[in-house]
Formats: sequence, structure tokens, C-alpha cells
Amino acid sequence: MGSNMIPATKLVIGCLTILTAATLGNHAAADRWSQFRGDQMDGIARTQHPQRWSETDNVRWSVEVPGEGWSCPVVWGNQVFLTAAVPVTESASTGPEKYSGGGGSRRDDLTGVTYRWQVICLDATTGKEIWRQTAREGRPTMGRHSSNTYATETPATDGRHVYAYFGMTGLYCFDMAGNKVWEKDLGSYPMRAGWGTSSSPVLFDDKLFLQVDNEQQSFLVAIDAQTGDEVWRVDRQEKSQYSSPILWSNSRRDELIVGGMHYRSYDPQTGTLLWELDMEKGRSSATPLAVGDRLYVGTEYRNRGGADDGGGFLFAIKPGGSGDITPPAGRSQTEHVAWKIERSGIQMASPAYCNGNLYLLERRSGVIHCVDTETGSTVYRSRVPRARAFWSSPWTDSDRVYCVDTSGATYVLASGDELNVLGTNEIDEMTWSTPAIADAAVYFRTASKLYCIATP
Repeated sequence: MGSNMIPATKLVIGCLTILTAATLGNHAAADRWSQFRGDQMDGIARTQHPQRWSETDNVRWSVEVPGEGWSCPVVWGNQVFLTAAVPVTESASTGPEKYSGGGGSRRDDLTGVTYRWQVICLDATTGKEIWRQTAREGRPTMGRHSSNTYATETPATDGRHVYAYFGMTGLYCFDMAGNKVWEKDLGSYPMRAGWGTSSSPVLFDDKLFLQVDNEQQSFLVAIDAQTGDEVWRVDRQEKSQYSSPILWSNSRRDELIVGGMHYRSYDPQTGTLLWELDMEKGRSSATPLAVGDRLYVGTEYRNRGGADDGGGFLFAIKPGGSGDITPPAGRSQTEHVAWKIERSGIQMASPAYCNGNLYLLERRSGVIHCVDTETGSTVYRSRVPRARAFWSSPWTDSDRVYCVDTSGATYVLASGDELNVLGTNEIDEMTWSTPAIADAAVYFRTASKLYCIATP
């Protein structure tokens, strides 16, 4: 594994990644991070940013963010957008708690608390608030897990509008000046164990795609981004899931990839089911990752005595599949499945790609799994010293991997065939939000602040 030779498959995947970025044109601009995990939904930073920071070092600005929210910031040009749920009436339970990530099922019944669900726009250069609009004021329709928030879904923007989805509270569209353009009520349905929602919308080809999986009436819906009208809707045979869909633009076609105990691919224009893959149960919390002509999907291993016990598998998918592409028993490769591995380590954080390897972060133990994308073999499995739980999804640049734990510490790893921690950047506050990276800056959200990390 220590050879400097680049396997042919990795070279092809790398070239396809470059080709995809080139064909997207303006969507790969360095001053944008337009939705969860970036324009291309892959967590790859295409602009250089500082490798070192703290609460004071390499901080261009920091601002207080009232209320609660694990949604990620998004960036377009000189505007940074984020969402928050701000309690108007007092409650001892409002706001995410200091939570270690050790599990548990504590639920907060906050249906008697009045909130303002807000969209906030900041100046990317100064951090100054440009506008703040309340999408809705009222009481939540359901409780949530003590570690969750009522603003966990990441907004999206196309440079004309910003789209804020607050789960069962609704979908809202504002123009770039803060004027509400339309709103959409998609209904309110019970979630598993009262844990709340977290699946973020995906924006593609003037449509918003939302995965509304729940305990009562799961569905996938496409919304016209300009008007808020429903374009199509398909029912889903899934219960509550927490991952976000992605758009996989491969050499054959565009595919909308949606997680669950069965992973499914849909035609983004019509909602037609293209293929499905039996994940052998588990929980879909991590968002899938597409790199060129490879798609990586997995579910978290569960062993709690529930109906979803199982999973933990990670699959590498090739384009062009149709129907049921599940490998037969005893096989891990087929025409459309490049490989399958068990106990992969995929859990809450989404996987990251860097230099031919995948990086998967365990939730509680601070363990990182490094997997060869060509073969599916484990390059290493190592614990990051001192690391706490990983809930935030990692991001990568040309040769480094950045992993944020729940304490706000970011571990900078060198890509390669063994664990090599280059440094640790500490911001001492609970952090579950995944940073945005644009125009040589990292926008880093904690429980109470937003930091702009950039070279002075």
C-alpha cells in the first residue's frame, strides 16, 4: 500500500472528478458552497484555506448566533446564509445540550414553546448582518431528541434565492435581499422515537428534492425552485431516515440517490425508480458520496433489538444499473457493484474522498477507517488520540482530511496509508455542524457562534 504508483481505476476516478468539476462550470466557483457538503455535494474544498486556527488565530470574524441550529452555513459570493430556531418563550430544555454522542433516547417535548424559525444573511467579508427574516413563528408540531435542533437541515441557494427547509415546519424561499417569495407546507408526520428531522434539500436543475421519510407516510418530492409548485412526488417504503439525498452526475446520466434500508436511484426529471439496493437494514444517517463514476453508499450498523438491526455495509456502485442491483448471497461484486464491505465504520458522519481513499468516521470512539476506493480493502483503522465523538462530516482538500469532533476540535490528517495527524485546531464549544468552505475561508458553526477562518 506504500507504493507511489497510481492504480488505473483511481486515476480514472480522479480524472472523472476533474471532468465533472469542469462540466459544472460556474457551479465549481471558489466563492460558493451552495448546499450541504458544497456545490457538488462531495465535501471537497476547491479553494485553499488555513490549516491552523483557534478561537483567535486566523479568525477574520466571529458572530453570536442566537437560538439553536445544527444546519450548515452556505455561501454565495459575499453572502453567507444560515438558519436558526430561536425560542421566544423560555424553557429549560431549549437549545442543544452538551452531548457526548454516547447514544440514548432522551426526547424534549417543546411543543409548548414558541419559536421563530429564521433565515440569516451575513456579509462574508465582515460578518455584519445584512438581513434576518422570520420564516414562521409558532410552536413545533413535535418534540425532538435532546441532541437535535429545530433547524438541523442545511439551506441551499442558487444565487437568485435561498431555500430554507425546517423539516416538518415547512419549506421557505427568500430572494437574496431577504424578501419572502413563496412557502410550502409539506405536512407534519411523526418521527422515530420523537427524535426529530435532519434531511437537507438538494438543489439541481431548478428543482429542490426533499426526502421526507417518517413513521407514517414517507415520500420523495421535487419542488419547482422558482414557484414552489410540486413537480412530482413518489411514495417510499421506508420509515424515518436522517441522511440527505444527493445528485450523482455520472458518465451515463443524472441520478437522484436517496438513502434508507434500501438505497434507491431516481430519475430527477420524473421521479421514476431506476434501481434499488438492499442494504440489509441498518440506519441511514450518513449522506452518500459520489466521485466521478463511483457512488459510495452505506448504513450504520445497528444492534439494539429493533426492526433495523443489521447494516454496516458499504457499497461502491457503478453507473448504468436498473432494477434490483443487490448482489446475490455470497457475492460482493456484480456488473453494477464494484465491491461491498461489512462493518465499514460508516455511522453519522458522511464519508470523505482524498487521493484514492475514503475516510469514514465512527461516532463515539474517535476511530477513522481508511478504505481503498479501487478494491474496498481497509488501508488502516486507527483511533485519533484525544478525539471525541464525530458527528460533523469531514471535508478534504488536495491532500488533507479535516475531521471535527463534538468538542469543536478539528483534526488535520495527511492523506496516505497510515494515520498521520498533522495538527489539531481547537475551538472549545460543542460542534455538530459541518463547515462550509469558500473563497479561501472556512465558515465554522458552533452551538452559539459562527467563525470565519481565513488568513488575515
